[in-house]
Amino acid sequence: MPDLPDFDWPSFLPGWVWLCGAGPGDPGLLTLHALHALRHADVVVYDALVEPRILDWAPQAEAIYAGKRGGKPSPLQRDISLRLVDLARAGRRVLRLKGGDPFVFGRGGEEAQTLVGHGIPIRVVPGISAGIGGLAYAGIPVTHRDVNQSVTFVTGHDQTGAAPSALDWGAIARGSEVIVIYMGLKHARQIAGELLAAGRDASEPVAIVTDATTPRQAVLETTLARLPEDATKVEPPGIICIGRNVLLRHTLDWQAGPKHLDPLGNRSRPESA
Repeated sequence: MPDLPDFDWPSFLPGWVWLCGAGPGDPGLLTLHALHALRHADVVVYDALVEPRILDWAPQAEAIYAGKRGGKPSPLQRDISLRLVDLARAGRRVLRLKGGDPFVFGRGGEEAQTLVGHGIPIRVVPGISAGIGGLAYAGIPVTHRDVNQSVTFVTGHDQTGAAPSALDWGAIARGSEVIVIYMGLKHARQIAGELLAAGRDASEPVAIVTDATTPRQAVLETTLARLPEDATKVEPPGIICIGRNVLLRHTLDWQAGPKHLDPLGNRSRPESA
């Protein structure tokens, strides 16, 4: 791998923990700060959604798996956070590597609170979230001025593993043209039912993107009415996108080659518009 360009790179000092986003999968979507951290870490504590090839960029570091996957035996969040404290107190440069962005449904905020509470210095390196980057790789923009002026990002389960009961699904259904759901495959039936009961159209376009931005990426296009059944046909990790922006994939699926359609039925604007 080539050297990083000249820059006033922050020092990764012993006893520090860097909470870094690894992006949605494609190693090329890492930030340069994250790559800098990989090259200087003594230990990398990584999640289940971190693409394994990324760890190859830290051959000098000890790799510790701390993945949490729904329905499978997983370490407790408190134990992970306290492990980070212990590693930092041992004078190691600790890279906490999390899929996507550490502060977007990644529990990075909880880990940061624990570290700060124990007097451990931290640095946060944001990453590209799967709800944006993963959909972009599927040819689905999360915003488009002909479709939506709002987008709502929702987690598909709460701390207990159940569908979030604290969310006002009715308000979300009425107030956001586009809804992006993380980790929602398991509870797709309940979520779809809530949205339909709140008045969302049964024929509304839906896309499920699994293993986003990796060579294993797959996209299943469906409707809100068929979402409960179709969600059982795919394996996590997956992002669910609900809204008319999904139709833009028919034109913007850039990995499948150029298209000449306008699925929204709008006249093309000049590039300067």
